[in-house]
Amino acid sequence: MELIKRGAEAEIHLSEWQNRHVVLKSRVVKSYRHEEIDRRLREARTKLEAKLISEARGFGVSTPIIYDVDTLKSQIVMEYIDGKQIKEALHIVGDEEQKRLCTEIGRCVGKFHKNDLIHGDLTTSNMILMNDRIYFIDFSLGGKSKEVEAKGVDLHLLSEAFESTHSEILEMFDHVLEGYKIEYTEADKVIAKVKEIEKRGRYT
Repeated sequence: MELIKRGAEAEIHLSEWQNRHVVLKSRVVKSYRHEEIDRRLREARTKLEAKLISEARGFGVSTPIIYDVDTLKSQIVMEYIDGKQIKEALHIVGDEEQKRLCTEIGRCVGKFHKNDLIHGDLTTSNMILMNDRIYFIDFSLGGKSKEVEAKGVDLHLLSEAFESTHSEILEMFDHVLEGYKIEYTEADKVIAKVKEIEKRGRYT
């Protein structure tokens, strides 16, 4: 196995599973937590993440196929998406392709939110472009919520990601919002909440 990412919550390895190239995601043991509490938390988060990834596919958003879930080991075996991060792709394509990608990002987030799915870490590092399709990955901080606040925080995180990572093409975020409005009828409420969250940040 080849370690490709080590985060605070999980390790990501490239591996082989039934003659397929796969990603193996393993939630790491937290030694500062009580052993049984830690086991239960890792098991619950593993189950939830696998469920969210599968649900998102059902909503029409491209995500890795889940091949296997081992709750005892807190591991998910999933399809390896061999593409380029949107974080990088947005800076090497032309203006029209940037608009297309950003509109599609917005549509996908709209599909999440109209089905009350919160991604939890909406950054362009967690989107991969492969065969002209955008795949969303890493739902480890995700959940389900009907609350406008939760959806606003989700979209606000993406807005911040554009400001910090794509400041030279920040106008492209308007196309994200266009796509979001196309897909989600309650979009205006969430966008208003994003503006409210931004104001809170300025006054704290």
